[in-house]
Amino acid sequence: MLGAAVVGGFLAIDLGALLYVNNSIGPARLTPQEFLDAFEEVFGRQLGFRRNHAKGVVVEGYFDSNGNGRELSKAAVFRPGRTPVIGRFSLSGGNPAVVDSPTIARGLGLAFGFPGGQQWRTAMMNLYVFLDNSPQGFYARMFAAKVVPATGEPDPAAMSRFLAKHPETARAMAINQAHPPTPGFADSTYRSLVAFYFVNESGTRTPVRWSLVPLQRAWPPSKGLNGLFSPLIRQMRAGPLRWRLMLTVGAPSDPVDDATLPWPVDRRVVDAGQLTLTSIDTDRPGNARDINFDPLVLPEGIEPSEDPLLSTRSAVYGASYRRRTGEPALLPTLDVNEII
Repeated sequence: MLGAAVVGGFLAIDLGALLYVNNSIGPARLTPQEFLDAFEEVFGRQLGFRRNHAKGVVVEGYFDSNGNGRELSKAAVFRPGRTPVIGRFSLSGGNPAVVDSPTIARGLGLAFGFPGGQQWRTAMMNLYVFLDNSPQGFYARMFAAKVVPATGEPDPAAMSRFLAKHPETARAMAINQAHPPTPGFADSTYRSLVAFYFVNESGTRTPVRWSLVPLQRAWPPSKGLNGLFSPLIRQMRAGPLRWRLMLTVGAPSDPVDDATLPWPVDRRVVDAGQLTLTSIDTDRPGNARDINFDPLVLPEGIEPSEDPLLSTRSAVYGASYRRRTGEPALLPTLDVNEII
């Protein structure tokens, strides 16, 4: 387990950065508050929970760098050695009591801490590409996918109308369907999806997407409410889980502003080291429940790309953090100690 001082260092950035965000997002002038209100309209108001990726568990561990990433970035995380990590496995969506399903996108948020207070935070998913390339597309897709109470399913006509207006999402859905999800959290590959720029000691700036590639199989899913989380919890109690951090190097022709477009499979990949997750816990005060996995919390040596989703996610994540930390914290819907 990480020491209290280390965990406190992760939380300090969020507790000391409650800046008011009132900027609009994109040409449709969506605000972070409008995004949060949309999540509450679609999923219901869930006091004290994240508005997206509400259901999750906390993990801790470390990253062992082999030094190969220094070729691309001067970030401290890529120096040879070990970096403490705290993170969170989750399911997408704003319902903290959702029934686990392999069709729901899985997330892994991580925060890497370095001496001097620098951090690297990343929120990854098990998708091959993201479904939207604009804030407006994401916003509209939420309502198109809203469950109709009478049927318990989204309105197919609403989704058809949405996809007719957003061919980029239809294309991304087809790409993801060609790369179906694995059975569990432990054997999922988690991808940044969005591109970033890595900057090395010489000042060379390189577009990069990264992925965490699993080194183990997942225990089989179980039945019931927590069919994906239960085997994850049991498997982590049996021993650590490990992934390789792989850095995909983009070419000048590769898109850096559209997360729905995959890069060619022949791009060079650099093995930067191994992530090891050693413990798992319930969302609770003082652990990663309180961490905002803002993708723009970046160390020196990693810079944002032109992808419009980055600034949107940063603004909405910050607004969500401020809203939920001002609400009464309810008991978690998923308690790791109740999993046998």
